[in-house]
Amino acid sequence: MTIDGAPRGTLALVVENDPSDGPGRLADWLVAGGLRLQVVRPHAGDALPETLDGFAALVVLGGEQDAFPDAEGERGAPWFDQLDGLLRKAVRHRVPTLALCLGAQLLAHAHGGTVERSSAGPEIGVKLVARRDVADNDPIFAAVPFAPDVFQWHRDEIVELPMHATLLAASTHYPVQAYRLGTAAWGLQFHIECDLPMFATWAMEGVNTLIELGIDPVEMLEGVEAALPDVEEIWKPFAERFAAVALGRTPHAGEGGLRSLPLLGPR
Repeated sequence: MTIDGAPRGTLALVVENDPSDGPGRLADWLVAGGLRLQVVRPHAGDALPETLDGFAALVVLGGEQDAFPDAEGERGAPWFDQLDGLLRKAVRHRVPTLALCLGAQLLAHAHGGTVERSSAGPEIGVKLVARRDVADNDPIFAAVPFAPDVFQWHRDEIVELPMHATLLAASTHYPVQAYRLGTAAWGLQFHIECDLPMFATWAMEGVNTLIELGIDPVEMLEGVEAALPDVEEIWKPFAERFAAVALGRTPHAGEGGLRSLPLLGPR
């Protein structure tokens, strides 16, 4: 859906790969940062655009599909090849990109990285990730604390990053938690967009997985509810810093204040 009258210079393309994983709270945070959103839902028959002309940013959300082909070479969704093309164009033309969970895996796969079923098993619930020192030089990650709270729900992982990618955050059993590709594309293995109803839907649909892992669904959702304010405190400013980059401004490293700088070239 296109928001009528949105200036082209502030419009972000949001790709929703799965009906259970919409933009959630991230939508509000990006709008608070000055962006307008055009959400396309290829799972519901929406067509992806051929190019990113006119878009200030690209956001690719998660989903239950696999980013990598199966044994017969089939992709997890019929639009993934075209989405790969958009992700490559975004990096090539320096269109600011934010990719979450499956989106981060697709971003890596589109650029020659390797995504596989995780040997550590599924990672689910409220978890901590560790920011690496190199993130001190990143325009939107520098202000993220050392060990922020995040929401996790994935069974696949990025086992090899694309060439020239910069690892920004890691954890013990899932080494790639966040990375930057090029100058303005960020992949997060974790979720920041979730609200409680979204996570509750995942818990209902994945209750058998939770039982197999010995996770009590009620306790897990209580933990998610308790963590929501902390996640917002960290990741709302992060999303607003991403919006600032998309709008051609560079966040200050410490507090997220903005100053006008030509961070990105023409696109």
